[in-house]
Amino acid sequence: MTLERGALLHKRYRIVEILGQGGMGSVYRAVDENLGVDVAVKENLFTTDEYARQFRLEAVILANLRHPNLPRVTDHFVIGDQGQYLVMDYIEGEDLRQRMERMGNITEDESILIGAAMCDALTYLHTRKPPILHRDIKPGNVKITPDGHIFLVDFGLAKVLHGSQATTTGARAMTPGYSPPEQYGTARTDPRTDIYSLGATLYAALSGIIPEDGLARAMDNTQLTPLRKRNSKVSRRLAAAIEKAMGIDPADRFQNAEEFKRSLLGSKSKTQRLPGDYMIDPAPHNIEEQLRNYMDREPQSLPNSNPPIAKDSPHLEEAPVFKPRRKKRKGRRTLPVLLVFLLLLAVGVVGAARYKPELLPREVRNLLEPLNAIQLPFLPSTNTPLPVSTATPLLETPTVGSTTALPEATSTPTLAPTETLRPAVQISPTPDNPTLVATPLGGSSGQIAFASARSGIPQIYIMNTDGTQLTVLTNMDEGACQPVWSPDGKQLVFTSPCRARGDFSGASYPDSSLYIMNADGTGLTQLTTGPEANFEPAWSPDGKRIAFTSLRDGYKQIYMLNLDSQIETRLTNTPAEIEASLPAWSPFGNQIAYVVKRVGAYQIWTMTDEGQDNVQLVRSGQNLWDFLPQWSPDGVTILFNQRDKGLHRPWLMSINFTNSEQGPARLNFPTPIEDVEFSPDGVWLVFEGVDTEANRDIYLITMTGGSLTRLTNDPNVDFDPAWRLVQNP
Repeated sequence: MTLERGALLHKRYRIVEILGQGGMGSVYRAVDENLGVDVAVKENLFTTDEYARQFRLEAVILANLRHPNLPRVTDHFVIGDQGQYLVMDYIEGEDLRQRMERMGNITEDESILIGAAMCDALTYLHTRKPPILHRDIKPGNVKITPDGHIFLVDFGLAKVLHGSQATTTGARAMTPGYSPPEQYGTARTDPRTDIYSLGATLYAALSGIIPEDGLARAMDNTQLTPLRKRNSKVSRRLAAAIEKAMGIDPADRFQNAEEFKRSLLGSKSKTQRLPGDYMIDPAPHNIEEQLRNYMDREPQSLPNSNPPIAKDSPHLEEAPVFKPRRKKRKGRRTLPVLLVFLLLLAVGVVGAARYKPELLPREVRNLLEPLNAIQLPFLPSTNTPLPVSTATPLLETPTVGSTTALPEATSTPTLAPTETLRPAVQISPTPDNPTLVATPLGGSSGQIAFASARSGIPQIYIMNTDGTQLTVLTNMDEGACQPVWSPDGKQLVFTSPCRARGDFSGASYPDSSLYIMNADGTGLTQLTTGPEANFEPAWSPDGKRIAFTSLRDGYKQIYMLNLDSQIETRLTNTPAEIEASLPAWSPFGNQIAYVVKRVGAYQIWTMTDEGQDNVQLVRSGQNLWDFLPQWSPDGVTILFNQRDKGLHRPWLMSINFTNSEQGPARLNFPTPIEDVEFSPDGVWLVFEGVDTEANRDIYLITMTGGSLTRLTNDPNVDFDPAWRLVQNP
């Protein structure tokens, strides 16, 4: 049971906030009302007699720890069937993960100092009688105080070794990338387990990438990428020390923490004779207040090909988000010279791309395509532009008439960038004033709902996948958009009011609500009420829940509506400066991809369907925006849009959800391409595109980039396509 803020625990500890949460319990910041000091309270939900006995034994041992790099355990108690609790010093400051998020890769000197401090703490723990293992070392458990002291925190998974056997209380931490292979299953762990995890932590801090998982390496499914390949600035001696600590066989690692420390300090002459009190530069003065409002402290690791983690495992470590360090200016004269050079280079490149594109390799032409839209007064226009802006898109202008029949398929093709020529589709235009007819229930390949402003204000329309049988479904006074089908194809949920198509980056739908209706437009029902805006609905695969974005908190957050109970639950809980929006369900209904706005950039994250284990999936930096995620029907791939920061033409990206450490890939599709949705068989995509006359319409394309087909051709805006699976009668 999660403790509420303000609750008084054990008649002494007043809960202030939740610092972290997982299947085994939570970590709280509280005030010791007897002493008037802040403390950290670690909760363990295992309450059987055996667990309680072992908990008391281990708590007494932990309470006797005294080391400058470890917090003190000051109290422990068990409350009936509620839980077991450890009370420790609350260490102010930022953890290593947050420091990396703020500053980027740490320096070599910082990594040595952090590693040496952690080795001192581990040496102390491992030489107790009986020895103590931490078993959950990762960036989130390395704390840096405002004055630069380094602490190893979170003893909720620490284990006391009795003789040759470890105690069996609780669950083992298994954080892919940071855990050695023996930490999975029932293999015996020893001090060398902590050495591996510390090495992996330093590897991630220096490279910005979580290392390959230990179990996968032990099974020969992957190999450790050399640290210097990730960051060539790391010295060979330091890289060798860290990689040795991460040996698959414990016998290949340093056999104790003191050996590892000596190797770290000996990797640079500057650190060979440092004193034992290791400190690094502290965080800015106001960082603590920022961190208290930060997102979940211990989000789950990036998804990869690792074995499934038990539901009651603790939160897994998030891969760090790094920002490049600013380089000092070497001279004031350098900048003007560089600017002049870049200007001349840009003029030359634009001229080449515009007048002599055949002189450039295809890859270079693709990269330079956006430069053709730059209008320079001293360069005349050309009749063969490489358009970029939303007013001059790259899409051909095919129209409905002779679309290619949808093939039968049973699996989702592999998503990878392909060299695909744009098809020359010769099809006749859609009538400007289509006859609206009743929508039949049935069809050979499904139907597509979309929003269109062709009547003056957006309404929901439906058509077959060849563009025929166009039918209007809504007649909302203030418009309707964002249609989403129920899994059985019998109902639609949508947003109204919707007075115009809005960009995801703005508060586009003020005072909007969610509505539901049958596939033929009957049975209109309002789902959400209130003055706040509710929009961007996403229907769960089981048909029982609808996730959506809401402004009820004054900024964008994701909520979920249970259709049976009509209970609305908040799934995200970020501070006001961090927004969450655009939820998209995985086909299995256990994960939600969504968009986080943070530090002025938009990022793709994932979380469970209960709003836990928040993970940043894609890391594109501050100059690129990632948005509108969409899962493939097999759950392997997530497509999403990407564009330069601001209002620029978007392109399509893909990332393998099961092996996301490989990073995303740009798909070689026509641009702009936006708001894609898979066909039920995973072979086709429906999307918004813009022609050379700035008309926004609905298009189809295969997953291999072929058979580009334009389904609508109206001078008004058509947008928000949604594919319906219709069963044949």
